[in-house]
Amino acid sequence: MRAIGLLLLLLATLPAATPAAEALRDFPTSVLEIRTHRSTEWFSVWVADTPSRQQQGLMFQKWLPADQGMLFPEQTPRVKSMWMKNTLIPLDMLFIDAKGRIVYIRERANPESEEIITYPVAVKAVLELEGGACARLGIHVGDQVQHSLFGAAPAGPVAN
Repeated sequence: MRAIGLLLLLLATLPAATPAAEALRDFPTSVLEIRTHRSTEWFSVWVADTPSRQQQGLMFQKWLPADQGMLFPEQTPRVKSMWMKNTLIPLDMLFIDAKGRIVYIRERANPESEEIITYPVAVKAVLELEGGACARLGIHVGDQVQHSLFGAAPAGPVAN
């Protein structure tokens, strides 16, 4: 009996198992367009449409193609908080309101940081792009995002 008690005590002190990551190829995908003051940029995005997909996000990814990203949608707008735990690459995080307008950008979020990244106004989604994409493409607060989540899906050149 004592051995079983010690075994149970040992098991209780082990860290909880992390659920296996879902392959990104199994996430739904869609096309997203950002209209900047100088151009229109199209991205193929993975959609983190469930709580487990939102928790996983881009964790453990070693690179992100320049024309891809991940969209974290909400059914109704809310204050959204993000972090970079177990995320190995820098990311630009774009907070987007219900009308598809970018209201806040956190550029080059630090890989593996547990700092909470938030914007104090309710948003409909957060879009993650490769770190430096906003600076390279001229994406700014106030730019417009076209996606079915915001009422109108773009007919962009990215095929899914």
